[in-house]
Amino acid sequence: MMTKNPAAESIGVALGRIPSGACIATASHEGNSTGMLASWIQQVAFEPPMVCLAVKKGCPIEPLIDGSGTFVLNIVGEGGAAVFKPFSRGFAPGEDAFAGLDVEHREAGVVLKNCIGHLACKVTAKQEAGDHNVYLAEVTAGQADATAKPYVHVRNTGFSY
Repeated sequence: MMTKNPAAESIGVALGRIPSGACIATASHEGNSTGMLASWIQQVAFEPPMVCLAVKKGCPIEPLIDGSGTFVLNIVGEGGAAVFKPFSRGFAPGEDAFAGLDVEHREAGVVLKNCIGHLACKVTAKQEAGDHNVYLAEVTAGQADATAKPYVHVRNTGFSY
């Protein structure tokens, strides 16, 4: 958390008020797969359709995204806390992130069947952003339940998840 800036507390509150969705980002590479709770995601272009995903540096999903050049965003529905709860703590290397979940393994990553939709993404760029890396990616496939409402997340402070 920022402590040297006297405006840090008010900045943190304001940043925390920016609403976001919640997705489970998944990636697979060379027989390894994992997932992470992602709330820093955003559509960034119409043509071609593109999104960005922020990943904390050192997160276990990072080498899988870097190696495969792909990831899947599984869109969590309203009331979906049970879906993302296991992913909020992270996984140890070699731990099965998808144990007990209804999933489908695809080329871009793992699709969670209990989410309201998914987007398969191909990375076009990676940019360092402070303590995170931001992936810019083209959406290559996707589907969703058009009647389902997405989970919306608002944080208490913009300096922690």
